[in-house]
Amino acid sequence: MPSLRIAIVHDWYTIYTGSERVVEQMLVLFPEADLFSLVDFLPEPQRAFLKGKQVKTSFIQKLPFAHYQHRKYLILMPLAIEQLDLSAYDLVISSSHAIAKGVLTGPEQLHISYIHSPIRYAWDMQHEYLVDSGIEKGIRVWMARILLHYLRIWDSHTVNSIDALAANSRFIARRIWKIYRREARVIYPPVAVHRFKVRSDKENYYLAASRLVPYKKMGLILDAFVDMPDRKLVIIGDGPELPRLRAKAPKNVQLLGYQPDEVLAEYLSNARAFIFAAKEDFGILPVEAQACGTPVIAYGRGGVTESVEDLTKPEPTGIFFDDQTVTALQQAILEFEKNSTNISPDACRKNAERFSQERFRSEFREFVNEQILNATCLSLRNA
Repeated sequence: MPSLRIAIVHDWYTIYTGSERVVEQMLVLFPEADLFSLVDFLPEPQRAFLKGKQVKTSFIQKLPFAHYQHRKYLILMPLAIEQLDLSAYDLVISSSHAIAKGVLTGPEQLHISYIHSPIRYAWDMQHEYLVDSGIEKGIRVWMARILLHYLRIWDSHTVNSIDALAANSRFIARRIWKIYRREARVIYPPVAVHRFKVRSDKENYYLAASRLVPYKKMGLILDAFVDMPDRKLVIIGDGPELPRLRAKAPKNVQLLGYQPDEVLAEYLSNARAFIFAAKEDFGILPVEAQACGTPVIAYGRGGVTESVEDLTKPEPTGIFFDDQTVTALQQAILEFEKNSTNISPDACRKNAERFSQERFRSEFREFVNEQILNATCLSLRNA
């Protein structure tokens, strides 16, 4: 690859989750890249993947309460991302689920954007977002609607300056086409499959794990087990929903709160099945469960339909349910129990290996090299 000055722009660094794992692998490919973001409040134990690099942040970093409430500054984020000075770089790679793709670049710069999702709460999930946030009546709902209206206009405009788009699933590629009318190369996120060990002698509990926020539908999963007292559910994760879930959890449901990666991996490995009720862009945890040889029971919408093989496939790895309702999930659990012998741990592991870190690096490197070649050819033709 030619010697290029490279910048990687990410929305915000506050926790090490799926999108940060993408940045981690980008840094393996481009260790010389400089890092930019709206804010950087990553706690020290989670910063190792940045390899000691300093993140250059926007003015939001220094605003009051930004450490805990950076999302409250949504109205300022388009302005803030545009103030990051990237003029010294030949190649700009944005990792964007909200604002990062809106950085300003010039005609001599190549901007490649890896889209985790168009801004969910501004587009097709606006109504769900307002309800989940308790913004349904009065002046607050109208202020929120006006803000999101202008955010959609800004978001639509920014895509015009991006030279090439990659999406983290076919589901997101379709959303990108619907919203922006742009084609996107599908490059699935990296999963550290090698960290997980297959266990075939499963224990008698179901597992659900995620950040405990409304759209993850952890309350729905808990409610399904209220009427199934002979089955055990373990929930791992922290978030604003935790007190409410603990208050209504029956005896057969255990909430463990936040657990370190090694503990989560142990529970994934031992679980009878992993339950996933959210409509996600991709969903790394279902792949991690399969890497442990653990089947997945999932809501059959979004990116998970691309990472889990249902019972119609030659080597199934899970079961889908069609509605985000307690009844539909309960029926899926019963269906799984009737067909569990048809889902082998080896098939789950084999399917998970399609999403390895090595595969991501190979595909993303090829995509970037292709765009650099195209840009070089174009500049020669215009010389």
